[in-house]
Formats: sequence, C-alpha cells, structure tokens
Amino acid sequence: MSPSNGKRRGRCYRLHSSLACEPQQNSDITTNGKQLRIKHKTDSCSYGQVPVTLGQAQRRNVTCPTCQGTGRIPRGQENQLVALIPYSDQRLRPSRTKLYVTISVALCLLLSGLAVFFLFPRSIDVSYVGVKSAYVSYDQDKRIVYLNITNTLNITNNNYYAISVTNITAQVQFSKTVIGKAKFNNSTVIIPLDEQQIDYTVPTTIADEMSYMFDYCTLPTIKVHNIVVMMQVTVTTSYFGHAEQVSQEMYQYVDCGGNTTSLHGHVQVYQ
Repeated sequence: MSPSNGKRRGRCYRLHSSLACEPQQNSDITTNGKQLRIKHKTDSCSYGQVPVTLGQAQRRNVTCPTCQGTGRIPRGQENQLVALIPYSDQRLRPSRTKLYVTISVALCLLLSGLAVFFLFPRSIDVSYVGVKSAYVSYDQDKRIVYLNITNTLNITNNNYYAISVTNITAQVQFSKTVIGKAKFNNSTVIIPLDEQQIDYTVPTTIADEMSYMFDYCTLPTIKVHNIVVMMQVTVTTSYFGHAEQVSQEMYQYVDCGGNTTSLHGHVQVYQ
C-alpha cells in the first residue's frame, strides 16, 4: 500500500468542548496490476455532542459540604442552616418587596399619627355659670341663718373620647370663714366633644360669731339683702385610668333675705 497525493479529508476529534479536524489523504492500492483508489467515507467533520461519563462529571463538580452529596441535611440542623437565594431569583421580586415595605411603613405612620391625634389628652374646661337658686330659713331663738345655695357648672370635654366626672368638692366662705362644705360622688359621663351642665347644692350656716348677720338678713327696711360669698369648687374627672382635677374660685352675690330661683349677681372667676 503506497499513499498517493489525493484530496485531503478530515477526521473529527473533540478537544476541550471544541472540534478539530485531522487532515487525511485518499489511498491508492495496487492489486494484480490494477490500481484502486479508496475514498474515505468521512467528507466533513461531525459536530454531534460527545457524551460525558460519570467519572468526568464527578471530576468537574464539587461535593456539597453540608449534605455530603446526599441531598439531605442532618437531623437537628433545620434551624441552623440558611437557604441562600440569588437576588435575581423571581421568587424574591425585589420591586414588589420594596412596594410592600413602603406601603407597610406608610400605613404604620398613618395609624400612629391618627392614634396620637385622637388619643392625645386635651383640656377639660370647667366654667361657673352662677347661682341657680338660694333657699333661706332662720332660727329665731339661736339667731342662725340657714342658706342652701345651688350652683351650676358647665363642663366641656374637648377630647375625642368620653370622660367621667367622678366627684365635685365645693365650699363656701363668708368673711374668710368657711360656712359650708359639700362633696358629691357621681359618675356622670360626658361624650366626646360635648358639654354638660351639672348642678350642685352647698348647705351653709351663718351663726356664732357671725350672728349679727341675722339682724341684717331679717331687716324689713331693706328690700334686697345681698352678701358676698366666695365659692370654691374642684371637679375631678377621669379617663383611661388617669384622674385630673380642675379648681375654680369665684365671688358671688347671694340674697340672704328671701328665696331666689333665678341667676343673679356679679361673678368673678379666679382659676
């Protein structure tokens, strides 16, 4: 067999995931004085995939240090291992996550602002309206003047929640002497942003060193027997377990010569 100069053909080899062709020649064979030319059947390179064996795959990969290639983690390590997910994974959806976080923060701020606005404690206003009625009686023998004074208060709730008026403490002074005291325990509830009128009566007694007032109050030549008394009142309110007191002092004219049932006199209020 002797090679001859014919066309070059190629045989395909796979080198590092690429193809390379080894050139070949056509061969001439002489048999019984006849010369035959043998053509190689491969006219071009074949680009088919070359299968990879298990040994090659194992040499190219690295064994997982956690599961040692078994695909399972040891019992007891469920709460110690962290799953890492690429940031580009569609399950994360970073744009939606940012939107949800923004909405959650905005809702929290809105709810916090509303809670502070509605639950922030505001002032409770107590205003003295005046004397509603005054009933007078006398003890001729002991020269004592009994005077029951009924007063009216306006209590305004400026809060966005209901408050409770737990008690009202009042006293009346005449010439720097306390002539009457009273305390009223009730549970009047005032609804939010509302005003309520409350009446209270203080029984007073003018006697002893002030017995001279008996002559003044019973003097028939005087039509109106006004005396100046100082009213002191303390209103205790409560809300959310918190108690608050509001006090006032005012001077009021009271007629000790007869019964009155209308508001009268000049009021001076001292907070």
